[in-house]
Amino acid sequence: MDESKLSPMMRQYLDSKKEYPDALLFYRIGDFYEMFFDDALTASKELDLVLTGKDCGLEERAPMCGVPYHAADSYVSKLVSKGYKVAIGEQVEDPKKAKGLVKREIIKVITPGTQTEETALEEGKNNFLMSIYLGEKKRGIVTVDITTGECYATAVDSSKECLDEISRFSPKEILINPSLKEEEELFSQINSRFSISLTEKEERFFSLTEADKLITAHFQSSIMGLGLSDQADLRRALGGCLSYLYDTQKNLLTHIRRIDFFQNKDYMVVDSYSQRNLELWETLREKKKRGTLLWVLDYTKTAMGSRMLRHFLERPLRDKKKIEARLDAVEEFTGHYIDMEELREYLDSIYDIERLLSRISLSTANARDLLALKLSLQYLPDIKKALSPFQSSLLSKMGEEMDSLEDIYRKIEEEIVEEPPLSVKEGGLIKASFSKDVEDYRNAGVNGKEWLQELEAREREKTGIKNLKIKYNRIFGYCFEVSKAYQGEIPDYFIRRQTLAQGERYITTELEELQNRILGAEEKLKDLEYALFCTLREEIAAELPRIQKTARELAHLDAYLSLAKLAIKENYVRPRLSEGGSLFIKEGRHPVVEKLLEEEHFIPNDTSLEENQEIAIITGPNMAGKSTYMRQVALIVLLSAIGSFVPAKEAELPICDRIFTRVGASDDLAQGQSTFMVEMSEVANILRNATKQSLLILDEIGRGTSTFDGLSIAWAVVEYIARHIQAKTLFATHYHELTELEGKLNNVKNYCIAVSKKDGEISFLRKIIPGGADESYGIDVAKLAGVPEGVLSRAREISAFLSDNDFMQENKNIVAKEGGLETDGNLESQDKQAKNGAFEKGESKNGASGAKLLKSLNKLEDRTALTGGEEEVLRKLRSIIPEKISPFEACSLLFELKELLQ
Repeated sequence: MDESKLSPMMRQYLDSKKEYPDALLFYRIGDFYEMFFDDALTASKELDLVLTGKDCGLEERAPMCGVPYHAADSYVSKLVSKGYKVAIGEQVEDPKKAKGLVKREIIKVITPGTQTEETALEEGKNNFLMSIYLGEKKRGIVTVDITTGECYATAVDSSKECLDEISRFSPKEILINPSLKEEEELFSQINSRFSISLTEKEERFFSLTEADKLITAHFQSSIMGLGLSDQADLRRALGGCLSYLYDTQKNLLTHIRRIDFFQNKDYMVVDSYSQRNLELWETLREKKKRGTLLWVLDYTKTAMGSRMLRHFLERPLRDKKKIEARLDAVEEFTGHYIDMEELREYLDSIYDIERLLSRISLSTANARDLLALKLSLQYLPDIKKALSPFQSSLLSKMGEEMDSLEDIYRKIEEEIVEEPPLSVKEGGLIKASFSKDVEDYRNAGVNGKEWLQELEAREREKTGIKNLKIKYNRIFGYCFEVSKAYQGEIPDYFIRRQTLAQGERYITTELEELQNRILGAEEKLKDLEYALFCTLREEIAAELPRIQKTARELAHLDAYLSLAKLAIKENYVRPRLSEGGSLFIKEGRHPVVEKLLEEEHFIPNDTSLEENQEIAIITGPNMAGKSTYMRQVALIVLLSAIGSFVPAKEAELPICDRIFTRVGASDDLAQGQSTFMVEMSEVANILRNATKQSLLILDEIGRGTSTFDGLSIAWAVVEYIARHIQAKTLFATHYHELTELEGKLNNVKNYCIAVSKKDGEISFLRKIIPGGADESYGIDVAKLAGVPEGVLSRAREISAFLSDNDFMQENKNIVAKEGGLETDGNLESQDKQAKNGAFEKGESKNGASGAKLLKSLNKLEDRTALTGGEEEVLRKLRSIIPEKISPFEACSLLFELKELLQ
């Protein structure tokens, strides 16, 4: 394209486009945002807009499409939701006053992680932008929500921890440095597992020198004062994040005032697999909130409270004092139901203050936003008073320290009208009582009509022209209109302005003065009201720290009230926090399944994992409820850690450092990994990172491979956990041979799902009882599922053969004497022994041999597999069409088939 031939406006457009080549440019022309060239082609396709053309100075017209400026937000949101970035090129001078080309500038760039428009945001969910800097040793991670002002920062050692943080925060967009893209496994995992927009920036974008300048300037503190002296990679991530936000928002972002630094050791770690398996805030299949733990917990009244409740789930506590403090607050609310409901009623009228403050800080708030803030602040004195009787540490402190912000309430109350318009530049915002000038200008506008009517009446009487009228025209302003019939009676002081088909338009000196007074007042009023509004907005912005602190307190209050409401409504109890690490639950229930059942009764179950009896092996048929039971225990422990009451009759629970779950099976096709490979990767992660303080939920380990290998792996995993990790473990399995471990490993105990079988029909009692299952009931489950009777009959035949041969009996003594492997509990040492021959081929050092099992399996294969002749007979039978062969051909075929079988 020869840019020298382009029209001046098109050159201006391309200059703006070059500033943000990776964004679609919405270019303001009059009442529309227009897009040209490639942007027009993309936008017309994505937004279903009509593609037209515009003369641009070249031989061919430039492709063009556009949207009305007043409806642009919905179009921008649609593009951003598809992963596009949108740059807004706005007119920054009044077109009426412009000399030549109207001046335009890019005032904002909207990306998935920097959306601020209310209609594009989810009320109870953060809109996070994450910045990851992959350094030589650490991975600096900073997560910011510009709609609330939240900023979190941490540094992790591994890609696995990096993925956990992504899963925890669920950002809409991630900034990355080139090194992360070069780490192929991490990069491909992010791409395949998450639906997130990735923005790669050059290494210089994360310059440490520039980062330090930005950080110290923004937070008004030294690097040492912020505690970042030895956190170079974290500073790079934070500096890159701030640079990106400044560049896209064209604003100082004064509402982002504090950094919440955290380390994994401060919180219970629930890794990304476990977050997904436990369906904490998103269901596995539908990716919805309904059916998740957060859905059960959320009785909040405000969007701020809903986000805070999710934050509780994202960061379960490990500090006993902090957990007890939350439990005290929840318990006190449950004992004061009327006061609790009064507080909830106040909160129900409170808007999303955090996001209102964000718009105030970014100078995008309108008068309705300030009105919403005022309407929210009016309840603070009542809330403060309602909190005064409470004695628990969190609530009493909140009641004492909460700032009622009455001065800010009064500012807005004195200045902003009760029903302001949406626009801040068209007047009608400011109360006349607030400003004498506003009152005078407004009176001029209101009284102007009366003045015009009075002048019209006087001139009609003076001239004798009965149909003389004053009318307004956009070009000529106010004029007297006189029909042709009265042209001879026009006085000398009437000055002709325009000739019409039916008459003439005139102006007089008095009318002109009156017009200037009226029209001048309207323009001056609009300008004055806008100036007063901006001043008020700036005054409120100066008080952001105070308002943000109060908003955060309200969010915490709403979250505590939600947990209390849940406890009362669903009959939850306060858990005791175990000093010795024991886990005891009496009549525990699954919080989500119980709620989904609605009218049906959920069958509760007990759980007891004491010191020296940490591992429960659970057997029983599929569909009987093993997985539900195990997830239930994990969720109860997690609920306790966030300071919630739990669904049980009684509970004594440990404070865990981690919850690991290995539940379900799925291929990771994007990574080229089979179901079994995914399973083993998760198991490896658990064995290498679990400690005695962890809770392990392991479901059907080893089912993704052959029976012999699967049993061997499951057995070895239980052994290792029992001897070396000693973590609280629920281990569900269909390998009944594992029940032999109860007598051989002191800290292992068997449990099973109770089943009733009557007249050949089974029913699952959903009850966990001591002991191993007497049979698997697999064929019965298959029958319930509708498997054809022929298949079931054959399955019974094979099952009987296997039972008669008892082919697993010889392998029930795999566990050798204690210390069969000389290890210190470290997996690396076992790896070393294995390489040095601690396990011989096909036979372990423990003395267990697979020979008999293999022989039994071969016998079974001989018994059930078809011979080559039988296969050929089947092939020939399938190929014939009976109605098309003669009797002679049929007889010949019969002899041939018989010969093949012999």
